[in-house]
Amino acid sequence: MKFFLNDLGMLSAIGSSPSEIIQRLQAGDRTGLSVSEEYSSHPVYVGEVNADLPEIDSKYAVYDCKNNRLLLAALNQIQDTVDSIITRYGSDRVGVVLGTSTSGVRNTELALASVARKNIKPDWFHYKQQQLAGGADFLAHYLGIKGPAFAISTACSSSGKAFASARRMIRLGLCDAVIVGGADSLCRFTVHGFDALESVSAGLCKPFGQHRDGINLSEGVALFVMSKEQGPVELQGVGASSDAYHFSAPDPEGGAVIAAMETALAQADKSASEIDYINMHGTATPLNDAMESKAVEQVFGRKIAVSSSKGMTGHALGAAAAIELGMCWTLLTDTNEQGILIPNINDDDLDNSLPKLNYIQQGQNLGREINSCQSNSFAFGGNNISIVIART
Repeated sequence: MKFFLNDLGMLSAIGSSPSEIIQRLQAGDRTGLSVSEEYSSHPVYVGEVNADLPEIDSKYAVYDCKNNRLLLAALNQIQDTVDSIITRYGSDRVGVVLGTSTSGVRNTELALASVARKNIKPDWFHYKQQQLAGGADFLAHYLGIKGPAFAISTACSSSGKAFASARRMIRLGLCDAVIVGGADSLCRFTVHGFDALESVSAGLCKPFGQHRDGINLSEGVALFVMSKEQGPVELQGVGASSDAYHFSAPDPEGGAVIAAMETALAQADKSASEIDYINMHGTATPLNDAMESKAVEQVFGRKIAVSSSKGMTGHALGAAAAIELGMCWTLLTDTNEQGILIPNINDDDLDNSLPKLNYIQQGQNLGREINSCQSNSFAFGGNNISIVIART
C-alpha cells in the first residue's frame, strides 16, 4: 500500500506559506529570529509567527488560542483539498492526528497571571485551550469530521510520530484520509524550562557551529492531507526508535538514531545513496549536533547534502518535525529544476571536531531536480523519528 501527501499548509517564523518559507530559507534569511522579553525574565532570541491569523468563531470560543489560530491559518491554505476528501470519503472516514508539546499553554499562563492580579479567572479562558488534544478536537469540530482525532506529545518528535499514526490508521482501514501535522506556540513554560537546562543560546543559534551554545525556541504549524490517492509526494518510510538513554541528553553513540534512519530507508526500499538531501534535527546544542553528525556519517557517509533549517526558523518543538518535513515537501513540489537546497546557516565556523559532512552553503544546488528527502527529529528521553519522502 502506498501513502501520499496530497497538500500542505504551513506557517513559521520565516514565512506564512510553504513557498514564502522555502524562498527565504534558500536565501539564508535569519530575520525570523529576533529578541523578545515576553517569554523570559531576560531577553532571548525566539522565532515568532507575526502573520495576521484568522479569528476563531465565537461558537468555538473554548478553543480560542494562538495554537488553534495557527492551525486554522494552515487549514485555510488547504481547505479545497480537505473539502474534497470529506466529500469523497465522508466525514466518518477522515481523521485528524497532530503533534504538539505545549498546545495553548500560553493562555493558561496569561490566565494565571490574571488570577494573581485580580483573584478571578478570565471569562475567555477554558481548559480546552491548553489540552494537548485541543487542536485535533478543534479541527474535528470545525470541519465536522467524525473519524479518529487525537494528538501525540513526545516533545520534539511529536509531529513526526503523527505521520506514523496517520499512516497506520489508513493501513488498518480506519480512515481513507488523515489531516496530519503539528502546531506549537511560544510560551514562558518552554523558554524557562530550556533555560533551566542551559540549552537556550545567548544569541542566534549556530547549528553544527564551533561556538554553538543552544537553541532559539520558536513556533509554527504544518498541516498535510495524507491519503492513498496519488499525490505529488509519496510518504515512503517512517523509522521510529527510543534509546531511553537520558531524560534530556542524547545517547552520544546514536545507536537508536541510526536504527530510525535505517528503518526509514528500509521501508522506502532505498539505499542511503538514493537520498538527495537530509534535513537534520540540528538543534545547535553541543550534544545533539555531535551525536547526529556522527550517526549521519555512519549511515550516509560524507557526500550527502545535509543542513539544519533551525538556524533560520528556530526550534518549534512539537511542530518542528512536521514543519521540516513540509520544507522537504516544498523542495520536491516547487519549480526547482536546479535543485536549490536549504543552507546550513549559523554565522560561525563549522565545528572541526565533528565529522566533515556536506553542509549546504547558500546557493548550493544539486544541478537537477530533488527527488527524495529524509528528515530527522529527536526528542527528550531518546524518542527518535526519521521520515523519507519522494517526488512521484
